[in-house]
Amino acid sequence: MMDPEVSVLLDCAVWRGLLQPQVQVELSERYNRQTDAALERHIEEMWTERVSKESWLFNGAKFRLHSFCLASFTCPSSSSVSPGYSSCTHSTRVPVLDCAEDQKGELDNRQREEKFCATDALHDAALHDAAQNSLDQRNRSVNQTENVDGVTQQTDSRLERASSTCDSRASTDKNTDDQEVGALLTLRLGLTCYKDYLGTNWSCRVAELRQRGEEEFSDPLALLAQPLGVGAVLCTDDRQVVFIRRSQRVAEAGGMLDIPGGHPEPKVVCECLGQAVCEEQVSVAALQQRPEAVVAELFSSVCAEIRDEVNVPLSFLGEPVLMGVALNHTSAGRPSAEFYISCSLTSDEVRKLYWKGGAEAHESTDIVFLSRTETLQLDRSSALWSELCPSAKGAVLLYQSVKPDGE
Repeated sequence: MMDPEVSVLLDCAVWRGLLQPQVQVELSERYNRQTDAALERHIEEMWTERVSKESWLFNGAKFRLHSFCLASFTCPSSSSVSPGYSSCTHSTRVPVLDCAEDQKGELDNRQREEKFCATDALHDAALHDAAQNSLDQRNRSVNQTENVDGVTQQTDSRLERASSTCDSRASTDKNTDDQEVGALLTLRLGLTCYKDYLGTNWSCRVAELRQRGEEEFSDPLALLAQPLGVGAVLCTDDRQVVFIRRSQRVAEAGGMLDIPGGHPEPKVVCECLGQAVCEEQVSVAALQQRPEAVVAELFSSVCAEIRDEVNVPLSFLGEPVLMGVALNHTSAGRPSAEFYISCSLTSDEVRKLYWKGGAEAHESTDIVFLSRTETLQLDRSSALWSELCPSAKGAVLLYQSVKPDGE
């Protein structure tokens, strides 16, 4: 199923998704956006104009996805793909060719200047063991308690609930299985901001920026902000998938159906490390001190978005499972890490909580439930597909491929 608005960059189906200990990050200023004085002026002009019309817009630091690297079980080197590449395949070798998407989402192969090591990425036996360990960790028993409202509350005995405190965001505890499997995926991250995103990915000159990036840096995305978003396929206890109708006041895709989501926040990581900084003071150097805290923020931020947008307390959410990364071609291929998260509440209970209103209730106007079966069958021929914004489409495509609930 091809949709010009969205494509899949990374698909974790071979593992049925990845847990937090199986993901690591590499932070460097080399992974920041390239720029020059003329582009900076253009960004400032676009931001000033946009804020004059939408005064509620806020500029915050974001993580920039430069590329990712899949671990090799045969040697310490690795194979890499960047957001300009085609969808990740699961052959025994990861391709080292860069495929740059044009504005219509088509793929254009080229050889990257930086020669990444092309090794046997995964032995079949190691692949099976890693996938089985990932599933085993997810299938362990959970404790059941009752909250004050009499609603069944699910507490995962393997994980202190992420986002409840800064300490839990930065926790690096791993069980034996995690240590045996190790990190299977490395995300290469720099820094960007929301203002730069609107001034590059959403610029009327984006085609020119992509061409310049290709000509000057051999990378069509070099001049683009490419902030990494997060999204969640949230599945209730009665097998319903949660969608929300976006408000007309949000910056993108107003009125369309979406999944809960947002962005991991670099500033939050700094605060968890005891650094009181404003958005403009967030630096790669500060984040490099504790890269594991960045991974914790990536996984816990998606739970925080569910809490704030759907009003579901964190204690009712299962452990986030990374399904992969999708690209939104309506915003020049902006990447989003898509997660599967189970919820121990029924759809009726979630609906009641939603209508009570959460911290970000203003970002949506309605909640919609679709059965797991219907979600797995969604495609371009479905009437509902045209109502989905690109981020939701990407998450649905990954959910259909990865099937992280193991059914």
